[in-house]
Amino acid sequence: MLIRYAVLWLSLFKIREQEIFYAIGFIVALPVHRFGFLKIADKNLNRLLPLTQKKCVFGFMTWRSYFIVLIMVSMGITLRHSSLPKQYLSIIYNGIGLALFLSGTRYLRFFFLLLFPEQ
Repeated sequence: MLIRYAVLWLSLFKIREQEIFYAIGFIVALPVHRFGFLKIADKNLNRLLPLTQKKCVFGFMTWRSYFIVLIMVSMGITLRHSSLPKQYLSIIYNGIGLALFLSGTRYLRFFFLLLFPEQ
């Protein structure tokens, strides 16, 4: 959803300007993914994988993580409705959106490893 907003906002600009803002958003995404969301994903997986009993669908994150999500959603809504120029806001939205996507692939990787364990 975040990336979708950024793409819509940048579609109003020339291709060269779009490329610059996409590139900056990508550069922002890498450290956010590596030093932020990936650590949270790894903590969640390290907590969940040893559990043997049935897991709740909402149990993949701690209460603290849900609180962080609430803060991030609130900040996103506030920024989206602010007077900040949308092309600059697209950097943040692309950076966070791509970082979330990359971190989400960590969950998918472990999910597929559980479904298809190596023999």
